[in-house]
Amino acid sequence: MTSVATLQPDPAPIVACTISRDVQNFELLIDDMENALGESWGDLSFDDALVFMGQPEAATLEFVAIAVDAEDEADLTRISEIIRTAKAREIKVVLIADQLSPIALHQLLRLGADDFVPYPLPDGALDEAIERLRQPAPPPAPVAAPPEDEVEAVATPKFKAKGDREGVVLPVHGLAGGSGSSTFAVNLAWELATLSKTDAPRVCLLDLDFQYGSAATYLDLPRKEIVFEVLSDTANIDSDTFLQSMLTFNDRLHVFTAPADMLPLDILGPDEIGRIIDMAAANFDYVIIDMPKTIVAWTESVLTRAHVYFALMELDLRSAQNILRLVRALKAEALPHEKLRYVLNRAPKFTDLSGKSRVKRMAESLDIMIEVQLPDGSAQVTQANDHGLPLAETSAKNPLRKEIQKLAKSLHDLNKGVEAGKA
Repeated sequence: MTSVATLQPDPAPIVACTISRDVQNFELLIDDMENALGESWGDLSFDDALVFMGQPEAATLEFVAIAVDAEDEADLTRISEIIRTAKAREIKVVLIADQLSPIALHQLLRLGADDFVPYPLPDGALDEAIERLRQPAPPPAPVAAPPEDEVEAVATPKFKAKGDREGVVLPVHGLAGGSGSSTFAVNLAWELATLSKTDAPRVCLLDLDFQYGSAATYLDLPRKEIVFEVLSDTANIDSDTFLQSMLTFNDRLHVFTAPADMLPLDILGPDEIGRIIDMAAANFDYVIIDMPKTIVAWTESVLTRAHVYFALMELDLRSAQNILRLVRALKAEALPHEKLRYVLNRAPKFTDLSGKSRVKRMAESLDIMIEVQLPDGSAQVTQANDHGLPLAETSAKNPLRKEIQKLAKSLHDLNKGVEAGKA
């Protein structure tokens, strides 16, 4: 009589794990993991993940899929620790996010997640992510030494933060898209920083448009990762760290660029923005702020600290309507709307009497005073911005540059007069 023994094959090694608060909240992920890996995957809770990755069995893991939703934002510290542990064990990480806030998602990706897939999972998205993870990493490209002039351009401030200044705060706010507010802010900051070859004031430019800020582009400066770190933890940032997050353009102008990644404008509250402005004002003579077009919760903090709040407009209906809306909103909240100084960009030429008449009628109908009229700088403005240089460096005789230069000098003379009066 012959007997046949049934042999149980060894279970397939586990090559991946899902990690979540409750994997049943991610049913599509379960289906896609089974289709992609068969039985070669497991499931872990947040509590079990750290323990398992410290055991020898974790040596076979190729990757973990960390699935999080909005309810997990209160547990980001533990999730962050899981990602760090996985990266330390050379286990790749795929982040599966369901309605996670942009700030939380950005924080987890910065910790080293190798890929990101939104939930509900698009068809084939997990398979594509797994394929990308399994591709060998390309060899690192040789890093060439930057040219000397580039090193000079991206230097950080050399002076120590003493907090011995009472800087003049000058925000610039465009009242409509394309009004030229960023160009104005960059060139005003540069003109102030270069008023004198021997005794120029100390000037910084803060780009607080966290989504579309272009000061770095207009000055050909890189966007440093430390900017996000400063924005994420303003309560524990001192003036020295704040200065190190800045870049220096041509040894004169110090720039706090917008972050490298697009961030929500409400990533900071009024207190955090106020703290940044106060640190800048304590270490610089002039603080130019390039504001976003949108009115946000912290706009009040900027307005209350501003000495003059420049509002850029054009000679068109949208600017007129937006002025009415802005003034109405400021008055409703009892905010100091009298700090607004209206700047008309692309103003009519001196010989354009019809245009001059339109400007006068617009100011009268809005019950405002247009104190600064800037001429059209023509194509030279776009060329300067694209080359990453102020107008003074590319087109010194441009009429727009000359007008901004005169404004910078008048502001500085006025400030010196105020300081002399205080003394």
